Amino acid sequence: MLEEKKTTEYEENRMPMIGDEAPEFRAMTTMGKINFPEDYKGSWVILFSHPADFTPVCTTEFMAFSKMSEEFEKLNTKLLGLSIDSLHSHLAWVKSIENIKWEQDEPVKIPFPIIADISMKVARKYGMLQTVANTQTVRAVFIIDPEGIVRTILYYPMSTGRNMEEIKRIVLSLQLHDEKQVSTPANWTPGDKVVLGAPLTLEEADQRLNSSDDSIEVLDWYLATKKL
Repeated sequence: MLEEKKTTEYEENRMPMIGDEAPEFRAMTTMGKINFPEDYKGSWVILFSHPADFTPVCTTEFMAFSKMSEEFEKLNTKLLGLSIDSLHSHLAWVKSIENIKWEQDEPVKIPFPIIADISMKVARKYGMLQTVANTQTVRAVFIIDPEGIVRTILYYPMSTGRNMEEIKRIVLSLQLHDEKQVSTPANWTPGDKVVLGAPLTLEEADQRLNSSDDSIEVLDWYLATKKL
């Protein structure tokens, strides 16, 4: 019985892997009830957690996400926050943030919902409980595609704020891959050359090396780039 309980707790805390279906849940947020991922089908989602409300680093992240919310909206991408705090705590934190000027900017409104997860049900399903005390969510990011499939997982230490431009870059890369079936190289930004898939046979390798396509730069049989 004890072994069965341990197994259940492990499964609840196992984070989904890239390519898995995003775990389903129903929850109350600062913008009402949600049924995830059903309510978000057809949109990309950035689901991100933070250790607790009123934490300094995460406060700056919320302001940064808010400032970029319209950019994400144009990419058909919705933001969804979470912490193991109550709805009332979330509301108080949001109202506090709306009065803070950061980096000389005007205060921002938080345009995305924050999940109240006192029961830790959602945090366990996404493997967000990795601290020693097991009572705080680590600072995780899950990028989930319009079909409800986990496509990216990022984990950050408590002391390092997330880079919103990098998260946006990942979304752009994933969307480009899905549209054009290409990959993006190191330090890629929109407009840069992309990487073509490697040949799978000797014949394809020879064809790549002898390609007459001027739009393709062949560096070796397995590495070629192209300007879209």
